Amino acid sequence: MESTDQEPSAPQLAAPHPGQDHTELEVDSEENDSAYAESTRSSFMTSIASSVTRGIFENGRRYHSYGESQYAFPNDERELERLDMQHTMQTMLLNGKLFWSPIGPSPQRILDLGTGTGIWALEVADLYPSAEVIGTDVSAIQPDWVGPNCSFEIDDAEQDWLYEPNSFDFIHNRNFVCAIRNWERLVGQAFRHVKPGGWVEWHEKHPLFLSDDGSLKEDCAIAKWGTTFFEAAEIFGTSATSPRNLKRLMIDAGFVDVEEHILKLPVGPWPKDKRLKNVGLFEMVNMDEGLESLSLMLFTRALKWTREEVLMFLMEVRKATKDKSIHSYYHFYVVFGRKPETTHSV
Repeated sequence: MESTDQEPSAPQLAAPHPGQDHTELEVDSEENDSAYAESTRSSFMTSIASSVTRGIFENGRRYHSYGESQYAFPNDERELERLDMQHTMQTMLLNGKLFWSPIGPSPQRILDLGTGTGIWALEVADLYPSAEVIGTDVSAIQPDWVGPNCSFEIDDAEQDWLYEPNSFDFIHNRNFVCAIRNWERLVGQAFRHVKPGGWVEWHEKHPLFLSDDGSLKEDCAIAKWGTTFFEAAEIFGTSATSPRNLKRLMIDAGFVDVEEHILKLPVGPWPKDKRLKNVGLFEMVNMDEGLESLSLMLFTRALKWTREEVLMFLMEVRKATKDKSIHSYYHFYVVFGRKPETTHSV
């Protein structure tokens, strides 16, 4: 991790230009079968201590019970391990960076929306020991042991924020896809509560699966899962197309210097590029472990599938993710912008 006296600016190595990455991912023709061996949780994930205080149970999984809106994904121990592994993968995708906004070397107050296990907030607090870092979530699943400058609060980001306006140097969020029902209001609240000159950054998945070489067919289980996920999310009221709108929503809210980076996130260690090979391996495990989390409530509630129908379908999807002949990926959005120094918002 970078030293505390060095600004974590946007990466210089392999950093994409603003806009979508149209570079075709090169397949590693020498990739051997061992990379596709069955993964074990002990190899890729570590659990952290958590203090979950309450929840509801559905289809054998535990979900949050706080707030007015239901978040479609669980908050049990299985999910927490996956989220920490996903943090490692997404940091690797961003060239080892926790964020790309040029926030400067000495932010004083940082807010992490939807903090999950709190791992991002904890690492940022370590990176900036002089900053107060606050992580909020609808679930109390963060560790009890935290640094003196990091704290966690139970809060629903879609409700009115109780913080003072213009009070944060940096506001961060990731993986809110299929969790937010009113993105325009959320972006507006972020604009209201970040300081003039401060930055807001979003990291969001757009899990519509693609391939550059035609190896992903329309009838492939991976492709079917993606389209089914988008259909279910729409019915659930949390459109999965939201990442495509973030740049426009930020500009409409008043942000300036808005940048949108659309990265390719591979599934499986098929890319020739070493960093993306590792990212793809993590994402293959992430899907293997997380498909049930991402699908059960969404498909049973929105599409009226039975639990058994969901689990049978996911068996096909898992098999396809480990098929080395399929070179699939989806888009990962990094969008950030700055609040103008002169603003009349209150």
